[in-house]
This record gives sequence, C-alpha cells and structure tokens, in this order.
Amino acid sequence: MRKIRTGIIGIGKVTPLHVNALKDLPQSEFVAVASRNIDKAKNFTEKYGVKAYDDIEKMIKECKVEAVSICTPHSAHKEAAIIALNAGAHVIVEKPLASNLFDCDEMINTADKNKLILGMISQRRFYPSTQRVKKAIDEGKIGKPILGTVNVFSWRDEAYYKSDPWRGSWKKEGGGVLVNQTSHQLDILQWFMGSIDEVFGYWDNFNHPYIEVEDTAAAVVRFKNNSIGNIIVSNSQNPALYGKVHVYGSNGAAVGVQTDGGVMFVPGISGITEPPFNDIWTVPGEEKFLDKWKEEDTKLFNSVNPMDYFHERQFENFLNAIINGTKPLVTGKDGRITVELFTAIYRSQRDKKPVRFPLKTQNKNNFDGKK
Repeated sequence: MRKIRTGIIGIGKVTPLHVNALKDLPQSEFVAVASRNIDKAKNFTEKYGVKAYDDIEKMIKECKVEAVSICTPHSAHKEAAIIALNAGAHVIVEKPLASNLFDCDEMINTADKNKLILGMISQRRFYPSTQRVKKAIDEGKIGKPILGTVNVFSWRDEAYYKSDPWRGSWKKEGGGVLVNQTSHQLDILQWFMGSIDEVFGYWDNFNHPYIEVEDTAAAVVRFKNNSIGNIIVSNSQNPALYGKVHVYGSNGAAVGVQTDGGVMFVPGISGITEPPFNDIWTVPGEEKFLDKWKEEDTKLFNSVNPMDYFHERQFENFLNAIINGTKPLVTGKDGRITVELFTAIYRSQRDKKPVRFPLKTQNKNNFDGKK
C-alpha cells in the first residue's frame, strides 16, 4: 500500500487525536509538525520521533509532506491552509473550515487552482448510526425528506472559555455554539436534507456574560427541495444533555441519530461518555432493528477509543481519496456550507429578515456580533 507523507499544523487540544490517526493508519507516514512556537513544536514531537518546524512551507518542502492536517484556532485556518496548498500539500482542516466565508472561498479557490484536495473534519458522519440514516434516505425508505431537525442541548462553563485565549470572541472564534459546539450536527443536517434555499434565525447569550458570542440559537431552514428544517442549539443547559439529528419523510416514517449523549466531550479534557445510536426509526418493517443496532454500536464503542477511532475513519477516507484520485466524504465545499449556514443565522437576526442562499461574502472580517 502506498503511504502518504503526512504532517500537522498547530498544537492544540485536538492535535493528539489527529496524531494518533496519522501515526497508526497504514496509509500514512507521519513525519512532521509545524507550530509558530518552535519550542512547543519540539517538545510535542519528541515523543513521536518526527521533525518540528515553525515554517509550514519549509516543513512541506524538506520533509516532502504530501498532506497536512490543520489544528490551529479557527481564525488561523485560512493562512495555514493557503501556505500548505501553495506548497503542494493536500489539506484537511479541523472543523469549522473557517470562521467566515471570505476565508472559505480563498481556501477552496487555492485548492482548485493547485488541483489538490481540501477536506474538513466531520467525524460524526462516520458513525454507523449516522450512516444508517443517510443510507435510508438515499434508498427512499422514508419517501421524500420533508422535515429535518437538529436539537443540541449542552453546557460550557467559564473554565472552558478560559482554557484558550481565542475562545468566546467574534474575532478569534468566529461565533459560539453554532460555530464550535454544533457545527457537526449542522453539517449532518445539510448532508441528510440537501441544498439550502433560505434561513431565518435568532441567537442570544443568556448565561455566559464573560464571552462575546452566542450560547443559544434557533433557526428555520427551507431547503431547495421544498422541505423544512428546524435548528435549536444551546450551551446554556447544565448539565449537558444530548445532540440529535432527525429526518421525517413524506411516507410518515422517521429516522434519526443521537450523535452525542451525556457530557459532550472536550478534546484533551474529557472523553465521549455515551455511544451514538439511532434513537428513532419507524421505517415500515424495520421498527424492531433499534435494539439490535444499539447493541452493535455499543459493542463497537466499548471495544475502541471512540474519539481516536472515528477520527481514524475520516483520515482513512481522506488519504484513500488522495491515493485513488477520488473525492473524500467531507470536502472543503461541504465545510463551506456549514459556515454559510451559521453565517446566515447571524445575518438573519442582524438584518431582521430571512437570508437567501447562496450567501455572498460581504467583507474580510468575521461577523461582528451586532444584533
């Protein structure tokens, strides 16, 4: 099997998950890490026996890196991606793709110009329970999807926001619960339901006075196939409860996945406490499968480190796309849709009207938080 020479850019809480995947997958030869702080990079790489750099282009050229994973703060995704793509490396970015549409478009255009692959981490697409829902929709088991819902109720405390200097600000994080805690579920919703036509939304900060960004948001979505979506997400519920994505069909059947349960994990701080599972399934003739699937998924969950395992599945998919010249399951353009969706919710409240898709880039700045 051909191995892709891989590297990582940025050392943060999520970086160990990326390292574990890239050092263990047979498709990867993990060779280097780049950070703006060379001492930090050297300390980090010492245990892995790979090279440390403070210059991305130099790392790619000297180590012949073919693909990089970007683990920097949101606002720094674009700069790292552009340098790497122009140096000749394929790029996969930790979610979100970027914190604004301007950065997304520059990244996508640079990848296209260099004929390289740009992807985004959305490892919850690789959950067996999530893929069952997608397969049922694609096979027409619920008829036409007519209603899709996202509900995520979770909690983040002051210590969480103080754990990194970029958290909780419009300029550095780009937003709050929509951008950071629920972008996975927003990605899954549009993956299930299809292209978006229009969004109307509200957001607010109810009980986190020490941050600028929203801790709660709600939105209604009209998709281009004329179906409807509803989004309700919040970091204001203590303790954390769950994250769910459900789809209801024209034949009356419903399918859904609980992507998160118990305490929602924070990379480097806490782990996943409950397995993802299909929590609703009323496809005619398949109603009794729920217990069987939950048993299978729980067995898998308990037999692996789930945070490592599903990141591995996505990196495996991305590296195989490079090797085989195919498209990864989650592309940069998919990542842009999530950014487009949360940007539309912010703009909708600011402008007091629905926002039509596709969104145009308004300026180079992140959303400024004006209501």
